[in-house]
Amino acid sequence: MHTHENTVRLMPDVATQAQPHLAGALDWVGMDGIEVPVLFDAGDGAAQRSSAQVGAFVNLTRPDKRGIHMSRLYLLVDEYLSAKPVDAGMLESLLHAFLESHQELADRARISIRFDQLVRRAALRSSNSGWRAYPVSIEASLCEDGFRLELGTEVVYSSTCPASAALSRQLIQEQFAKDFDANKPLDHAAVLAWLGNEKGIVATPHAQRSVARLLVRFVEGAPLNLISLLDRVEQSLGTPVQTAVKREDEQAFALANGGNLMFCEDAARRIQHALDTDDRIADFHVRLEHQESLHPHDAVAYASKGVAGGYGNGRG
Repeated sequence: MHTHENTVRLMPDVATQAQPHLAGALDWVGMDGIEVPVLFDAGDGAAQRSSAQVGAFVNLTRPDKRGIHMSRLYLLVDEYLSAKPVDAGMLESLLHAFLESHQELADRARISIRFDQLVRRAALRSSNSGWRAYPVSIEASLCEDGFRLELGTEVVYSSTCPASAALSRQLIQEQFAKDFDANKPLDHAAVLAWLGNEKGIVATPHAQRSVARLLVRFVEGAPLNLISLLDRVEQSLGTPVQTAVKREDEQAFALANGGNLMFCEDAARRIQHALDTDDRIADFHVRLEHQESLHPHDAVAYASKGVAGGYGNGRG
């Protein structure tokens, strides 16, 4: 009767059997969509456990080897991510473990982690608050040029079109000229009533839900502070979408939209300026998408830090 050890030793391993007619090195080999829990501190000191989708890869440098040991990558992902908080140090150690498990087969490793992080957001005026789920993507690699780490997320906001606002004001002025005789004195009560009447405010500017997709590379040693990044971007825009909304909050949101008219180019420059002034950020790439209510197509702008060899070099 075979022991377990003997049984394993006798099992065939076809991955080690070369296929000479198909020999060749491969850029990346591994798995994507691994389901695993992750523990992540977004910057408020309260680590949150989330369900994540993980991609784990190494390159295959040996043309004479048919494949890698995918089960080793899976077990390492489970060992590290299930028990340890996600940060730069842990991810670098995990990638080194990937390579140690594939000695003489690989010299590069990478991992991607995708999950939603819940962040509590206060209402604009009332004492209420609610949760926002921000998508998070973390990409880490260990290659010839060392360890590299990127954080991606999205900010959803409202954008009111400046051109539409100007055209609406013109129509309101024209309606005012029709309703009030320039040769007669204005009656304060009549004007006040007119301003609160739909027949007076005959046009309103169009606004749209908009998305800023962010990819950030922090300087070495800087923490993955998601909340600080979100706060900086949302404050630069002025109109992030809300959670709990009472009438006073909705009115405050309308006021914020009126004071933050912006084309997608304006939004891109606001975020660019906000991230440029953060010395924890080495580079960034932002894609702004204004999902137009006027057109069936979207208005889009890109921005980056503009460092040599960075995200801005022809990236779309």
